[in-house]
Amino acid sequence: MKNAICAAACGLFLCAGLLGASGAAAGDLPADLAKAVHEYDQAQINGDPSELERLLADDYTLINSAGAAETKAQFISESVGAGNKLDPFTIEQPVEKIWSDGAIMGGVARLTGLSGGTHFAVTLRFTDVWAKREGKWRVIYSHASRVPAS
Repeated sequence: MKNAICAAACGLFLCAGLLGASGAAAGDLPADLAKAVHEYDQAQINGDPSELERLLADDYTLINSAGAAETKAQFISESVGAGNKLDPFTIEQPVEKIWSDGAIMGGVARLTGLSGGTHFAVTLRFTDVWAKREGKWRVIYSHASRVPAS
């Protein structure tokens, strides 16, 4: 299974106004950040390369659930590759830390979908770091770790 697909929701919110079903208080986020977070989640679910390109900083780095570093180009390529599809997801245990030009969004995501045409299900704890640059929110860094089965 491609680890980037499993980590894709890190953003979750993967990383995460987190998706409405997440239980996060999206009203507490600045409106422009909540909009960007929602668009990022939708871009991952829809496999939209142009939206991912727009929402990820050029210097974006992902540390995926296998512990490997990926660039923006690698993340987008794996996220939208043939046979890859991320199902809609929700965020549990949301984390929101916000300051004037940055934010940390994270939590736990139970992800399902297809990776290389094969079904996967994984639970990840993720962190997305957002930066407001030139008036626009962009994800600059994500980290995903597998949550052991209980």
